[in-house]
Amino acid sequence: MNNSTYKIQEEDFIRENITAYLNRHETKDMLRILTCGSVDDGKSTLIGRLLYDSHMIYEDQLEKITKDSKVYGTTDEDFDPALLTDGLKAEREQGITIDVAYRYFSTDKRKFIIADCPGHEQYTRNMATGASTCNLATILIDARYGVITQTRRHSFICSLLGIKHIVVAVNKMDLVDWSEDKFNQIVQDYNAFVSRLGFSDIHFIPMSALKGDNVVEHGENLYWYDGPTFLHHLENVNISTDRNLIDMRLPVQYVLRQNLDFRGFSGTMASGVIHVGDEVTSLPSKKQSKIKEIYGADGKIEQAFAPQAITVTLEDEIDVSRGNMLVPVNNIPHIGNEFEAMLIWMHEDPAQSGKSYLAKHTSSMIPCVLSDIRYKVDVNTMSRDKNDSEQTETVYSLELNEIGRCHITLHRPIAFDPYEKNHSTGAFIIVDRLSNVTVGAGMIVDRIVSKPEHLKTPVSQNIVKSESLVSAEDRQILLNQKGATIWLTGFSGSGKSTIALQLEKELIKQGQLCYILDGDNVRHGLNRDLGFSMEDRKENIRRIAEVAALMNDAGMIVISSFISPYLSDRAEARKVIGEEAFIEVYVDATIETCEQRDPKGLYKKARAGEILQFTGISDPYEKPEASEITINTECIEPDAAALLIIDNLVSQEFIR
Repeated sequence: MNNSTYKIQEEDFIRENITAYLNRHETKDMLRILTCGSVDDGKSTLIGRLLYDSHMIYEDQLEKITKDSKVYGTTDEDFDPALLTDGLKAEREQGITIDVAYRYFSTDKRKFIIADCPGHEQYTRNMATGASTCNLATILIDARYGVITQTRRHSFICSLLGIKHIVVAVNKMDLVDWSEDKFNQIVQDYNAFVSRLGFSDIHFIPMSALKGDNVVEHGENLYWYDGPTFLHHLENVNISTDRNLIDMRLPVQYVLRQNLDFRGFSGTMASGVIHVGDEVTSLPSKKQSKIKEIYGADGKIEQAFAPQAITVTLEDEIDVSRGNMLVPVNNIPHIGNEFEAMLIWMHEDPAQSGKSYLAKHTSSMIPCVLSDIRYKVDVNTMSRDKNDSEQTETVYSLELNEIGRCHITLHRPIAFDPYEKNHSTGAFIIVDRLSNVTVGAGMIVDRIVSKPEHLKTPVSQNIVKSESLVSAEDRQILLNQKGATIWLTGFSGSGKSTIALQLEKELIKQGQLCYILDGDNVRHGLNRDLGFSMEDRKENIRRIAEVAALMNDAGMIVISSFISPYLSDRAEARKVIGEEAFIEVYVDATIETCEQRDPKGLYKKARAGEILQFTGISDPYEKPEASEITINTECIEPDAAALLIIDNLVSQEFIR
């Protein structure tokens, strides 16, 4: 259906039922859009064309832009759409976007806020600011140049800020003769690098923002493209599932005492849904009560949802004050005074490791210390830049517009979620304590229990490795086998432990000396001091690898059964144990299958919020890229899997 037909239908609808038409407009949802791309890719031109072709420009604005086009225009035409958003004098003089420009408009289906962000690398902080509240990002690509460094940089920042919906607008198709082959090549190149960024919805649209093709109306020049126009996609993209309605979080901003008998707690719902009668916990005190009443803008209501501003009263007199958070009793976020975060630095004065700042998180302002800057991220290549020193991986400063993974220590505990799970309770800003200026913005990725620098070098320096008088060959002759480590990795419930037990049974039956290192057993003793943060998981695997290496040196076959979710940790284990003795076995089963099995009831507890940082639910699992053996336990029984592993041991002459 073309735009003119749609307008006729709308006019008929207005005449027939004006009340329904007005009600529909009152309840329209809002889509926040980010536009980003390299310099001169046409971001401002696209927005200007969108506003112009959808008749969202007043006559006096159009008259002024037409005059300015003769002075500042870069299109050699009477009308330069880019000047609608490039409002600063410096922007018009240089023909670039410097600051974030916001434009508001609406159609019959939706309301829109567009953030036009600068393309220069030096304005990364401006782009991050504009992207922080957006539902959808439009990444413009100049059809002449294809996917370039800035494309990767902006895609990475959008991924970092949790934007799930992406429109890749391949602009300036008129300058490549409307080539379908050129468009297809750009689609292929973009998909090749973006697969690990976590976008759930990507659409590619060829267009010419200057000419107007595929912005609001289809153009005859792109006859080979049968997808939606840019505006049509914006009007119909589904963002209803993006909102977190599961994890109820109500940060308390104000305690309301309108009379002696009333004590209410006011705040804006960060996520989730709250009902009268719900059992809630006040954090960080962990005192419990029930919701007695909920007040919205128009009085009492039975329920509320994010992002409504509400006041609630409780049935019990418990201590709740500004900075506290009300949450469900069975769905509690992390509570602690340490976490790791990706930090975007926004000030000319660099961030200094060990310096004190203020952290603004929801309704709390807490003194904090930037304890450690683990590494910087090169936003152009998405690689990690570490310190040049061979003695440490610590980076001591972040410059303006740089992004790094940091360890933040607060002066008191707060309640928080990972940013990926909850944007509102997983985000914070860093404020300078003297000037009160916002100097950084962060996204929480994990909590901290142990510090990695403690794990890198021995505490005792005066130690020397001793050599045995018995060689590895002597042990091989004695045991009639070579030491090896079978490293079973996969989700909880995938079948790792079952296969390990069956493998141990078969090897013993064949006269081979072996031993199982099981995840739960090890955490009862050797690793009982470790939790499940990323750094604790890393240390857990490091210790296991060291033990396995010693047992291999003794000539034993070690069967290791650990989730070991991170590629880097398994790579480090392979390095400790030795390439020749390390056999990685990926026990492959979908998360749905594992959750259905749930032999220990852990998935049920994780879904209820009783287990935090559970792999597959709240923490990621990175699949092996090139494991020696892959076993799909949905198709292969444990005894058959054990025989497959034994065959591999025989083929590599670990056993006869």
